[in-house]
Amino acid sequence: MEFIERKRWLFFGLPFTFTKYIVKEDGITIQSGLLKSVENDCYMYKVQDVQLSATLIEKMFGLGTITCFTGDTTHPKLILEHIKNSRTIKEFLLKQSEEARLKRRTVNMLDIGSDGELEVDDNS
Repeated sequence: MEFIERKRWLFFGLPFTFTKYIVKEDGITIQSGLLKSVENDCYMYKVQDVQLSATLIEKMFGLGTITCFTGDTTHPKLILEHIKNSRTIKEFLLKQSEEARLKRRTVNMLDIGSDGELEVDDNS
C-alpha cells in the first residue's frame, strides 16, 4: 500500500504547494521545492510515535497534520502538514512502523518506574 499526498493550503484545502509526501510500507519520503528540489527519506522502523492534530479550519476542509517522532538524525520530528486522509495515514504509519521494528528486531522496551534495585527484607 502506498499513499501520495500533497501539502495543501488551508484555504479550501487546495494543493497549490510544491511539497509531496509519499508514505510506503518501508519508509516516508518528503519531496519539496520548485527551483531547488529537496528529497528527504525516513525508514519506517525509525518512526517511534505518531501524532494527529487538526485545527478548526483543517477540520472544516477535511485536512489534518501528522507529526512523526523518529530516531532519524536529519528529521527527528517529521511533519506532514495539511493533508487529506490524515487519520487513515496515521493508522497506516503506526501499523507499518511496528511491523518494520519487529522485522528488523529493533523493538524498544521501556522500563517505567523502576530504578533497577531490588528491596530485601531483613526481618525474616
